[in-house]
Amino acid sequence: MRKVDIFDTTLRDGEQSPGVNLSQEEKVEIALQLERLGVDVIEAGFAAASRGDFNSVKRVAQTVKRPKVVSLSRTVKKDIDAAWEALKDAENPRLHIFIATSPIHRQYKLRMSKEQVLDNAREALAYAKQFFSEIEFSAEDAGRTELDFLVEVADMAIKSGAIVLNLPDTVGYLSPEEYAHIFKYVSEKVPDIDKITLSAHCHDDLGMAVANSLAAIEAGVGQIEGTINGIGERAGNAAIEEVALALNTRKDYYSAMTGLNLKEIARTSRLVSKLTGMFVPGNKAVVGANAFAHESGIHQDGMLKNSTTYEIMRPETIGLSQSNLVLGKHSGRHAFRDKLRNMGYQLNDEQVNKLFERFKDLADRKKTINDEDLIALVEERWGEPEEVYSLDYFHLSYGTQSVPTATLRLNHKDGKKIEEAACGNGSIDAIYKAIDRATGEQVELADYKINSVTHGKDALGEVFVQLRQNELTVQGRGVSTDILEASARAYIDAVNRLIARRRDQETQKGTALPGQETATIS
Repeated sequence: MRKVDIFDTTLRDGEQSPGVNLSQEEKVEIALQLERLGVDVIEAGFAAASRGDFNSVKRVAQTVKRPKVVSLSRTVKKDIDAAWEALKDAENPRLHIFIATSPIHRQYKLRMSKEQVLDNAREALAYAKQFFSEIEFSAEDAGRTELDFLVEVADMAIKSGAIVLNLPDTVGYLSPEEYAHIFKYVSEKVPDIDKITLSAHCHDDLGMAVANSLAAIEAGVGQIEGTINGIGERAGNAAIEEVALALNTRKDYYSAMTGLNLKEIARTSRLVSKLTGMFVPGNKAVVGANAFAHESGIHQDGMLKNSTTYEIMRPETIGLSQSNLVLGKHSGRHAFRDKLRNMGYQLNDEQVNKLFERFKDLADRKKTINDEDLIALVEERWGEPEEVYSLDYFHLSYGTQSVPTATLRLNHKDGKKIEEAACGNGSIDAIYKAIDRATGEQVELADYKINSVTHGKDALGEVFVQLRQNELTVQGRGVSTDILEASARAYIDAVNRLIARRRDQETQKGTALPGQETATIS
């Protein structure tokens, strides 16, 4: 059974989702989880796009060891220079260079002829070969490119040293049959195509990204590009978890497999959702909350008799557990630590002690605690910035005939306790205004989302906020059985991230990328 490589672009194409802005620490955290998941290639970003992207690519390149680490690059020397400076310390660096090839892109975006596109790409590949032993070449909008010209482009890329040739459906326009035909046609017409790896990169504008990726596998490609949870530009990319489970579930049909550790899929999905602030819909395939839920009486009856009547996959395959957590308010620290270890969390004593306090507080409020509750508690603190401020207490006065008023006290990392009060248009507005007064930060609340982590009247509530201060945008997250407390925790978490991001920006101030000041994605 042949192996298909997984090229993950969550940190590059995924971060291009509207409203997503990951910090360096968050990108490194996701990259480490992608390494645990077992992806073959991590596209860490576009090093030439900004100083922040450059540093993030560099950090990821220095941190992960097994996967190949990639930076995107246009066919521009300064892009290639920036990519090399960011990737030169990587164990397995790769350059991903692209130029558009379709008539509409040639005419309106590039304003180049076919010959100019070929010459530009050939020159850039020759320059890149001085630095990189592994180069992937992408013909942007290959799906709408004339097949004969695509053959010329592919032949040029192979002769110029590319070891991976990516033919993306950049705008999600093609049907599975059309996309598969492109790979078959190019494979028949291009000499030495068997000496390189063909790659598929699909977007989901018409909801066919996964179907097109699977069709490409049937057509013989050796690499699939996508993102966790299918996030990305516009409607997103092919969801890696869906492609992987399709191959695993239908081995008999596809005769192909990935090298992923499938048990890490659920955790990877949760981490990406948490750090990007993009909720996974309940009906999302593989990782949605309802993916293994059965409500219909007929379905329940079938499941009780034999799970395969209505489940073609088992939740355990992606790392979910059906067993209930039997921890409660009388549980001790040892049992709590042991449970965390069994769930795969490797935490130090200080982290366990902080989480245990939150767990005991939750156990006093909630009758039944399950795995999802514990996961929410752990991942609320996982990878968080230094706590400049933390919530000590808050008190709220509100009613239909009164103005909501919040009083709260924050702990500062220096040991100070800061008390403030404020009125607002609603309870959350009052809490946030009081936090603004206590911290002295002037911010704009750009987004606010509430999600139920578990079920029932005492379910854990999860709140995401997005704060904006000048050009900086950060996200914060908080969980609690009290949605007002979760809202306060999320806001304070975002303020702490804002302070950390501002500190990092001040440290980087005055520096520039190799050979340039700034660059933008064209």
